[in-house]
Amino acid sequence: MEPKHEKYQRLIDYCRDLPPLPTAVAHPCDTSSLSGALEAARIGLIAPILVGPRARIEAVAQENSLRLGDVTIVEAAHSHAAAAAAVELVREGKAEALMKGSLHTDELMGAVVKRETGLRTARRVSHCFVMDVPGYPDALVISDAAVNIAPTLEEKMDILQNAIDLAHALQFREVRVAVLSAMETVNPKVPSTVEAAALCKMVDRHQISGALVDGPLALDNAIDPDAAKIKKIDSPVAGRANVLLVPDLEAGNMLAKSLSFLAGADAAGIVLGARVPIILTSRADSMVTRLASCAVATLVAKARRESGKPVR
Repeated sequence: MEPKHEKYQRLIDYCRDLPPLPTAVAHPCDTSSLSGALEAARIGLIAPILVGPRARIEAVAQENSLRLGDVTIVEAAHSHAAAAAAVELVREGKAEALMKGSLHTDELMGAVVKRETGLRTARRVSHCFVMDVPGYPDALVISDAAVNIAPTLEEKMDILQNAIDLAHALQFREVRVAVLSAMETVNPKVPSTVEAAALCKMVDRHQISGALVDGPLALDNAIDPDAAKIKKIDSPVAGRANVLLVPDLEAGNMLAKSLSFLAGADAAGIVLGARVPIILTSRADSMVTRLASCAVATLVAKARRESGKPVR
């Protein structure tokens, strides 16, 4: 049986040989967020800039015997100010990624999506979980389970392209996307099946690129070859998907948490579609999951630099 975290460990080990990613860490004022950032720095994944109230950060470090060393701290009086200052560090070119500390996700993302001072691009911002599921041969990307509540078809185009681009940054040999619904046939009474079919046609017309995409597919025949065979689904994706596009946030969130709490999976979170990758961690994340999230951001930033394309 595959050791727990084996996929994540390979990812972390690979990224340790890359230059540390300059990362603005917004309001790391509790034990988990500060220790995660410092451990990622210690093993060479990120070069953190801690943004928040200096006295509070130093107190957390002292209480938990964490060594700040020569890590830069940018003073910000409270969490809202920390989010704004972290975003500004990116705009000034001093950071190539953002990392969520002990503030609410809405606070950080509010600063990211501000029209005049944020990090918007032409692409819709969306979230991906990169999941290490015991017993499943590949890392599994699930999108969107944290940002877009009930995305429109137009928004799903960007969510899908963001997920495909992430899979390429993660160096998937072949990106196979299942557009999920409750069934594998198009039913006009179930809007997610119609939208899945439309997304597949957009792939045919090269409006979305970089992957094999099929849908609608139910979860069983998306990831289980026997289920796909029983249903007589002839598809290069069915039974072997490595990216799952969910119909809405509720479905994605329940799927990801079911895998985490019932199947022992880990879920590294990343937000895409902004000028830089955003490391979105949860207080419940293990240390290895936090480190994997940093590694994912490192690969996304590397892929963007190597593409030579400006982020718009």
